Amino acid sequence: MPTVLLLQGYRFFFYSRENDEPPHIHVEHGNQLAKYWLEPVELASSKRFRDHELGFVRSMVEAHCGAFLRAWHEHFAD
Repeated sequence: MPTVLLLQGYRFFFYSRENDEPPHIHVEHGNQLAKYWLEPVELASSKRFRDHELGFVRSMVEAHCGAFLRAWHEHFAD
């Protein structure tokens, strides 16, 4: 479960066995969880995040999308 970024109490990560899905990032903040597709950035799922919080999380995903994609492709390189 590689953690790609820790920022303001949010952990951005992916699971090592998810290479059969398009690039995405999971976001954890306390007991809140969300998953964002990266190409393009789009909310895939969320649990316990409120709508206004998801807007903030999305802005962080968009700001760091390049780093998330690089980490994804490095981790899942054949």
